[in-house]
Amino acid sequence: MRIAFMGTPPFAVPTLAALHAAGHEIAAVYTQPPRPAQRGKKLQQSAVHLWAEENGLPVRTPKSLKGAEDQAEFAALDLDVAVVAAYGLILPQAVLDAPRDGCLNVHGSILPRWRGAAPVQRAILAGDTETGATIMQMDAGLDTGAMRLIGRTPVDGKTAGELTDELADMGAALMVKVLGDLHAFAPEPQPGTGATYAAKIDKSEARLDFLTSAVQVERQIRAFNPMPGAFFELEGERCKLLAAEVVHPAETVAGAAPGVTLDDALTIACNPGAIRATRVQRAGKPAMDAADLLRGRAISKGTRLA
Repeated sequence: MRIAFMGTPPFAVPTLAALHAAGHEIAAVYTQPPRPAQRGKKLQQSAVHLWAEENGLPVRTPKSLKGAEDQAEFAALDLDVAVVAAYGLILPQAVLDAPRDGCLNVHGSILPRWRGAAPVQRAILAGDTETGATIMQMDAGLDTGAMRLIGRTPVDGKTAGELTDELADMGAALMVKVLGDLHAFAPEPQPGTGATYAAKIDKSEARLDFLTSAVQVERQIRAFNPMPGAFFELEGERCKLLAAEVVHPAETVAGAAPGVTLDDALTIACNPGAIRATRVQRAGKPAMDAADLLRGRAISKGTRLA
C-alpha cells in the first residue's frame, strides 16, 4: 500500500519500521519539527525523523496541517492510507479524508478507556490490571474513532517505560496485520460506556505523595519511570525514586507519620502502609541501588522526606 506515516517519539518508531519491513511504499514521513533539547538547547530531530533519514525515507516537518498549502501537498501524495502513531498534531478533516482508506492510529490503550495523551501512565496510576493497543480508524474526535483490532497485555509490575515499549511493538504488529487485509478488520464503533480521559502528565504530579497509600505511591513510582521521574526531597536535594516494594500495604505503621523513614534502609511510611526504596537517583548522579546510596549517604530512621 502507498502510505504516509505520521509520528514523533520513540513509541512510533516500531510501527514505521514494521511498515517499511513489510514492503509498504512510504510516500512521506511526517513528524514534529526539530526542537531545542537538553542544556545546550541544540535543535534535536525526533526519533521518527532520525529513523526515517537513516532509512532513506522522505521527511516533512510542518508546524501545523491547518494551512491550505500543507493540506494540498498531503493530498497530492495520492495515498491509500495514512498511519498515525503519537504524532502530536491535530489532523484537520481535509487530512483525515485525503487517503482512500482514511487514517489509522496506533493508540496505547484498550479504547474507549484512556483516550488522550498519557494512556500508559494513567493506566498504571489507576491500578488497571490490563491494558493494550488499539488500531483505530481516525475521526475528528479525540480517540473516538471506530476500532479495527485490539491487543491486550497484563500491566503486572511494569514501569511506564517497559509498558510503552511493549505496546509500541504490539501496535506495530497489529497495524501490519490490519493493513494486510483491511476488509478482514472492519471498523467497529467504540462502546458507548467506559470512556476515560488520559490527561497529559504534569511534572508536579511526579512529587511523591506519602499521604496516599503505599500501593498508590508504588504505582506513582512506576507510572513516572523513566519520565519525569517520581521524586522526594531530602534536605533540599531532589532524589528520584525509580523502584520500590510495598511493605505493610493495608496497615498504618504504629507511631509513624507519612513521609518519615521507619528504619535505616529507606523504608518510608505512607497512609496506610510503607514502601521500601530499591532503586534511586540523586540529582546529577547515575541511578543506583538504594543500598549503594545509603552506603555513601546515610538516611537514618526518623528522617522526614518532603
